[in-house]
Amino acid sequence: MDTSKRQFLKKMTGLTAGASLIPVTQVQAAPDTSGKRYGMVIDLRKCIGCQACTVSCSMENLPPVGQFRTTVQQYEVQVENHDIPTQVMLPRLCNHCANPPCIPVCPTQATYQRDDGIVVVDNQQCVGCAYCVQACPYDARFINHDTQTADKCTFCVHRLEVGLLPACVESCVGGARIIGDLNDPDSQARRLLTDHADDIKVLKPEQGTSPQVYYIGLGDEFLERIDGQPGLWSPSHA
Repeated sequence: MDTSKRQFLKKMTGLTAGASLIPVTQVQAAPDTSGKRYGMVIDLRKCIGCQACTVSCSMENLPPVGQFRTTVQQYEVQVENHDIPTQVMLPRLCNHCANPPCIPVCPTQATYQRDDGIVVVDNQQCVGCAYCVQACPYDARFINHDTQTADKCTFCVHRLEVGLLPACVESCVGGARIIGDLNDPDSQARRLLTDHADDIKVLKPEQGTSPQVYYIGLGDEFLERIDGQPGLWSPSHA
């Protein structure tokens, strides 16, 4: 063994020995998410369609120009016995379903669900086949133009893990978006679901996906999809 190799091994041995002396308290453990179930409540009575959530999400997560993880879509709803259509704001994002249809179709298991219910994508595993994009009934996924892999809202999990709110929640000027642990009876999100139980709705309940994004004040006209017109819903009685 030449001198250079001997010196290299000696240095590495010294580093390994030193590493064993690091106190355990200095090693940062992964966040404990056991027992948690994140969900979001959106109060449509407070949403003004300002798109602050859309802008802050784009600044935080940097999707390609023209692609969005969340946005507020505006619809015209014709109310019976009213001549002028009503303007309705509908924030859209991944619903982090309890029974996500995007997971079983992924051939590489790049899409998976964390213990806290948040559905994420491992971009190192994703091959960009778009099966999950097609499987999502909420049009919440897309193939990122830059990475050529699946992309979507993650509830800003990187912020939640350090005690911060998702960018869209933090920037909502009307306080329309509330996120929290739905298994915690004292969380604001759980209390809203309890207090407004008669007015809580989810998108496309007939799909059986059990969405964990809940809406207060969602009209029945948004509960049934119009075939062939992505992004629109018809009155439930139609």
